[in-house]
Amino acid sequence: MSRLVETHSARNPRLLLFYGIVGGLLVVLTAGLAYRQLFKTSLYSDRERLQNQRRVIMPGPRGNIYDRDGRVIVGNRTRFSVVLSLAELRAEFRNEYRVVERNFRSLPPAERPTAEQYAMIARASVAQRYLDQVNFILGRQEKVRSAELNRHINHTLLLPYVLLDDLAPEEYARLIERLPVVSPLQVYAAGTRFDPFDAAAAHVLGYTGVDSDPETEDFPGEDLLTFKMKGSIGRTGIELIFDPQLQGRTGGAIYLVDPAGYKLPKPVETRLPTQGRNIVTSLDMDLQQAAEAAMKDGEGKDRTGAVVAIDIPTGEVLVMVSKPGYNLNDFVPRLSHETAKAIQESGGWLNRAIQGQYPPGSTFKIFTAVAGLRAGSIEPGVSKVICPGFYQVGNRRFPCNARSGHGEVDLVKAIALSCNVFFYKYGLETGPDLIAAEGRRFGLGHPTGIELPAEFRNPRVADPAWKLANMKERWVPGDTANISIGQGDTLVTPLQVACAVAAFARGETETRPTILHDPKRPAQHTTPIGLSPSDYNTILRGMEQCYQLGTGRFARVDGLTGAAKTGTAQKGRIDLAWTVGFAPLENPRIAVAVVLEGEEEDNNFGGGVFAAPVVHAIFAAWKQKSERPPEKPVNFRIE
Repeated sequence: MSRLVETHSARNPRLLLFYGIVGGLLVVLTAGLAYRQLFKTSLYSDRERLQNQRRVIMPGPRGNIYDRDGRVIVGNRTRFSVVLSLAELRAEFRNEYRVVERNFRSLPPAERPTAEQYAMIARASVAQRYLDQVNFILGRQEKVRSAELNRHINHTLLLPYVLLDDLAPEEYARLIERLPVVSPLQVYAAGTRFDPFDAAAAHVLGYTGVDSDPETEDFPGEDLLTFKMKGSIGRTGIELIFDPQLQGRTGGAIYLVDPAGYKLPKPVETRLPTQGRNIVTSLDMDLQQAAEAAMKDGEGKDRTGAVVAIDIPTGEVLVMVSKPGYNLNDFVPRLSHETAKAIQESGGWLNRAIQGQYPPGSTFKIFTAVAGLRAGSIEPGVSKVICPGFYQVGNRRFPCNARSGHGEVDLVKAIALSCNVFFYKYGLETGPDLIAAEGRRFGLGHPTGIELPAEFRNPRVADPAWKLANMKERWVPGDTANISIGQGDTLVTPLQVACAVAAFARGETETRPTILHDPKRPAQHTTPIGLSPSDYNTILRGMEQCYQLGTGRFARVDGLTGAAKTGTAQKGRIDLAWTVGFAPLENPRIAVAVVLEGEEEDNNFGGGVFAAPVVHAIFAAWKQKSERPPEKPVNFRIE
């Protein structure tokens, strides 16, 4: 019988091949999945983190600057602004976008705004509604700047948008009382620099500028998209030199964001910013304000010039004034173009105390006298001249400061009355090289090294070698006559002169100044002058008589012994009035140098008349303060 049913084998080789291919693909798929899940997890986790996390950096407040008595001379004040939290306005932006789009539907398609323009209009409209709430409370009529708002959203979306800045205290109080507690509209408080003494010591303290890129100082999330709130950075003065210490430690936060870039409420990580270190200066604001007031003329306007006062034992700078100046509070929040132009036109940017280049005038006679006494060309009680009001050098007649002359003059009288003739004669006998060397020994030939920026780097005490190298001319006797009385090509700064006078008061040759105060700072000592006690006391008697009865008598303070030397010089068409001095005579504590610029008629701009009263004001303030009972020291943080 034939077989009606054909039998089939249970195994088909072609199916086995198919099974093998499918199984292999499953293995590959499983391996790939395992590789991505087990070995690529960190990579995708990092990508996810970069996509949905943002970092916000908040600068710390700057440290305070104090005077030597613990008074804040630069600090921080609270600055109030009205800000809008954009993350809370997403729904309102979307709804307003639809309204704006609907309003333009009647226009032909070609005339309708673009989608981006719709968004800008919607955002500005929503922001204006909130600003109108503020306007109603404050009685203002402020408008939202659409382009500025759009820039903020495109570049700094996570930061609050500032609607109004620098509110007055009464405006802040009204808004706090009347704005809803829960609202996208909030009053934001931030710190800003404040100087309670306005323009006092402005050049020393310096000003700050905006820092758009504050350092993050090891805050995590360096690889995240980062938004930085603006900080401040020192531009001049102490603010610049000590900026690393004054800068606060930045804080920050890391936020989760949605696909549109708006932050979610709670941060993933936060760190509070902390205030920078404090700086304690050597300035004494009682003396500083006395000097600033004394620099004004009869009409209450600032005279042009500079004042420096130094604590003689330590070299700490007690006073540093430069006029014209500026008000440091004008730099907050930003310096206006008009104010900057006014400062520029007045010459107020220059710190004349450390940058002004002046011939020292007759104040240099102190060092000419030292040179003559050390060289033996001047003998106390023996060296004398008859002063007829001029001195003939070759074919040129050099005038004395007294046109009718001084009669017989010795060294003491020459210093007290500032007789040029005496110093012409004995300066020529001493010689220019010794005179110049003495000036350099007292530190007049190099910068002082004070901790302030842009000190004049090339002061000079002129001598034959300098003239030949720089002017390609021979030195002549008239040059020696000039440098003997502080004229000619010698150029110094008021700080250098104050340091030299302080050193002379100690019986030494240099003073290393500092703008920082250390209550435990030891007295400094440099090379002794090298005069016998009798020779040194001869110069001292001349300066004492100058202070008591001579050309510097307007510096005298009743009940305070002292020494002084006046000077008058010219720099181009500018007349210079100098006075230097120190007190008390028996135990020198404070040295002062004053130079004023002017253009008075008939050559009447003398140091004894114009500069000496400024010295008087500082000495009087110093005396009054030194006689007060000691006050309990102010407790302020120093790090």
